[in-house]
Amino acid sequence: MAKRLLVVDDALIIRELVKDAVSNGGWEVCGEASDGRQAVEQYRSLRPDAVTLDLVMPEYDGLYALRHIREFDSAARVLVVSAIDQTDTLKEALTAGAADFIVKPFDGARVVQALDCIMRSTLPETDTVEAPAH
Repeated sequence: MAKRLLVVDDALIIRELVKDAVSNGGWEVCGEASDGRQAVEQYRSLRPDAVTLDLVMPEYDGLYALRHIREFDSAARVLVVSAIDQTDTLKEALTAGAADFIVKPFDGARVVQALDCIMRSTLPETDTVEAPAH
């Protein structure tokens, strides 16, 4: 079963590059958004396994989306994919719950590798439930 991904970037070409990169890596793109507000709405309705998120977008930016997605789902797996080179903004994104960060322009294989890694690192180790003692 393919893992489901929400791709968020204001640039259509970047969304297409991410979709191309992940399609061969076992991921299904279940939705796209071009700003932070759309990202939050899409996340809430689609409940994807992970999100790729640009930080610099018009109106509602990636930090807005990240904060609201994590507020809705504290276990959300978010990979920031951005050209931004400001250390403070990167630190703010990681503090807000981003799992990893990739700088544009990016290598498609690196995006898939990072997504697969954040899926492994945030999945519960077991689903076993112990019976209560009587």
